[in-house]
Amino acid sequence: MEKTACPSSYVVVDLETTGLYPSQDRILEIGAVKVLDGEVTDTFCMFADPQMKIPERIRELTGITQEMVEGQPTPAEAVRAFLDFCGEQDLMGHNLIFDYSFLKHQAADQKIPFEKNGIDTLKIARILLPDLESRSLTNLCGYFQIDRAHAHRAYHDALATHELYQHLVRIAEEGQERIFQPKQLQYKVKRRGPITPAQKAYLNDLVKYHKIELDVSIDSLTKNEASRKIDTIIARYGRMKR
Repeated sequence: MEKTACPSSYVVVDLETTGLYPSQDRILEIGAVKVLDGEVTDTFCMFADPQMKIPERIRELTGITQEMVEGQPTPAEAVRAFLDFCGEQDLMGHNLIFDYSFLKHQAADQKIPFEKNGIDTLKIARILLPDLESRSLTNLCGYFQIDRAHAHRAYHDALATHELYQHLVRIAEEGQERIFQPKQLQYKVKRRGPITPAQKAYLNDLVKYHKIELDVSIDSLTKNEASRKIDTIIARYGRMKR
């Protein structure tokens, strides 16, 4: 298959996050490489302070510690910087909808329009390599002997995805050009409002009353997050007795 039949300009993005659920977990790191005519022309790497305690399993997986993110831009600030970086380019990623969902939530919260076409190397690999036991980024990099010395760090995973894409283009056959074409990314979100003054006051009172320490900054909570946090505390410790 002719390489010219496949997109050669895009922004590859990868995120490290505190968990798997964009509605309640937070961005820790954004890494990206800008590719124009098949060549990396610019890079992006930024930590984000999630304003919460990083789960131990995430620290072990990524190597990202509390000290590394403390004082860094908020997830909202990091996403704004990334949107400026990627401009009008199509996105690329491995299981791209995961990264896009986190970006989309932050964009929606800030009332920033964010609609993108994207290329998902996971979907391409499922078609081209159906017999592989796993088509995770780690396994595919092993299959194609792509360096993974810094696995599970956003920038290095983005760069590895770019290299993976090039390998997938090389093994594709005539007539498979269509699987490489960018497609509209579909992920609908609603803007999440910030914690209300009443919620903030009540949550502060609950924390003081039960003498507990939260694993998240109260000011960083959304309205729904604050509601869940209040319900969790009441379920575990009980209501305040006046």
